[in-house]
Amino acid sequence: MIIEMRTYSIKPGELHNFINIYDKEIRQIHTKILGNQIGFFYTEVGNVNEVVHLYGYDSYEDRQLRREVLSKNPEFKVYIGKVQDLIVDMKNQLMSPASFSNIK
Repeated sequence: MIIEMRTYSIKPGELHNFINIYDKEIRQIHTKILGNQIGFFYTEVGNVNEVVHLYGYDSYEDRQLRREVLSKNPEFKVYIGKVQDLIVDMKNQLMSPASFSNIK
């Protein structure tokens, strides 16, 4: 398994708007296509105005195929149009679990 961690920096004052748009407009499609959502978080302390998605994939190829399907989804394209101006920055990391990790 690989874990993808996407971190979005959201414009100040727009965090809950971003989360509400995600929840109401794309969450079900997003999780259906991408599969194993490990978590969806926002910061309370530290770097505020951040949202973090964690997804688990069987392999890099599995991730690539699922991301391709998502990118072609018309509802996802509409969602991106609604949130793109709310996002200041985005980081994406692909991580592999250590042999002793509870998540594999």
